[in-house]
Amino acid sequence: MGAWARRIRNGLLAAAVGAAVGSAPAATAQPVDCAAVKCVALTFDDGPGPYTDRLLQILREHHARATFFLIGDKVAADPAAAARIAGAGMEIGNHTWSHPDMTTLPPQEIAAQFAGTSDAIEATTGQRPTLARTGGGTIDDAVLAEAQRQGLAVINWDVVPFDWINDADVSATREVLMRQIRPNSVVLLHDTFATTVDVVAEFLPVLEANGYHLVTVTEMLGPRPPGSLYGGRDNGPPADELVDTPG
Repeated sequence: MGAWARRIRNGLLAAAVGAAVGSAPAATAQPVDCAAVKCVALTFDDGPGPYTDRLLQILREHHARATFFLIGDKVAADPAAAARIAGAGMEIGNHTWSHPDMTTLPPQEIAAQFAGTSDAIEATTGQRPTLARTGGGTIDDAVLAEAQRQGLAVINWDVVPFDWINDADVSATREVLMRQIRPNSVVLLHDTFATTVDVVAEFLPVLEANGYHLVTVTEMLGPRPPGSLYGGRDNGPPADELVDTPG
């Protein structure tokens, strides 16, 4: 783990990273006051992956921003992809080094999972993450304490459409989104599934038609204290707030 972060820090991939940043125009969305207008924060876990660039293009076309929780070993393996996410104006969070159940690890491994990922993201993008999400959203006091030591606020979610279960059934994922999204929802999705990107392409016009602004977690919730926990792991009662669009 440390070797990967050192390799990136030493600049062996600096040229590729620099080129990637230069080639990805940032999202042009203007600052939004989520206390005055309806906002939703789409979050994407487990990348970067093979469908991330298509997702970035879709978000740019809609002037939308989102938060990407990246896995450290994937950032190390493809730093240029992580740089493109940052260069597109998206927020990047720490999704641990290898996506374990953090509540099963000894303290030194919890620390390494967070630190190695933050090191790789910072070396690749120039920005150290302030948000974290654990694999499966599993949290206990030891994980939160280590997150606090490393300056990380933990973000779970309000809406989970189970896109990893509904991979072959786009309509099922879309149905949960229609039913559960309300103002200031944090939505859990994954840019590791082509079908999830399909859902996003189809669903962004629905959100826009319903007056929603697509923002990052920090834009919507504001700065979060290190060691704090936002959200849960399950859906709450249906909101049924959205009106579908024709076609």
